[in-house]
Amino acid sequence: MAITSKPEIQPEQLNIETVAWGDLVWTNIIKPTNREMEYLGKHFPFHPLDLDDCLSRKQRPKIDVYQDYLFFIFHFSVFNRETRVSTHDQVAVFVGDNYLVTVHSGALKTLVKFFRECQIDEEARKESFSHGSGFLVYRILDRAVDAYFPILDKILSWAEEVEDRAFDENAEIAQELASLRRDVITQRRIMFPSRNVIVELEPKLKRFIKIDISVYYGDLMDHANKICDTLDEAKEIIEVYKDTDYILGTDRMNRVMRVLTILSTILLPFLIVSSIYGMNVILPGGNDRTDSYITFAILILIMSLIGIGMIFLFRRKRWI
Repeated sequence: MAITSKPEIQPEQLNIETVAWGDLVWTNIIKPTNREMEYLGKHFPFHPLDLDDCLSRKQRPKIDVYQDYLFFIFHFSVFNRETRVSTHDQVAVFVGDNYLVTVHSGALKTLVKFFRECQIDEEARKESFSHGSGFLVYRILDRAVDAYFPILDKILSWAEEVEDRAFDENAEIAQELASLRRDVITQRRIMFPSRNVIVELEPKLKRFIKIDISVYYGDLMDHANKICDTLDEAKEIIEVYKDTDYILGTDRMNRVMRVLTILSTILLPFLIVSSIYGMNVILPGGNDRTDSYITFAILILIMSLIGIGMIFLFRRKRWI
């Protein structure tokens, strides 16, 4: 099938927008359906399996290389500020000699904003389109990676809040710590595979780029590596917080158990003496005597002396 330099004007009912500069056309599809995929199948030489992958939300980041085009998928993070829970979404990209097709849900705001800039700003369109479709892909990835830093800052700020409470023995942070740990794991699951795709993408994009972008790509990889290194560091810090919370929690429980054990031991002679005199038998100072108050005082004195002696023993052994 021959590659057309520009797709035909798409019907208004389709979620398809285009922007062009010279012979390069960027086709952007937000919230794709089967109709948009049928349109792409008729106007571009895309493999049906790739079109199916665009509709799937469970695809891992990957790169497929074909004779006429390059197809890849990368993930990005969507952070909910209220719940502080991150989810992932994906962008599917088709790269050809004179076209670029992006398929996504619209959740990646930087991509939506960049497309709008290219539509309304001729200078931005010229700067991004003049070096080929591969350079346009680089601009998209660069903005997507840079947009990750505010999310990373929020995670680090959250970690600092947890740190202030992690070493407070009276604070209960197990639930918050578990949520933070889950979010960092989610971010790692998003970013690490996407970084691998970016690494593999550079040599495969060269045939679609008119200039040498090694320096640009090196800067992009530095940013991606920085994000991954920061996530690794956050993971290690959270493990320290988790261990600290566990140790402090165990220490609190041990202190409570120590107090309860001491109280139980001190009360033990009271229970023994009272149980003995609770027996239905004749005992010294029992029911056969009339001086019940004197007997009661003697019992209290005996039990108190035993209890005081046990406290003194515990103090000498530094148990209390």
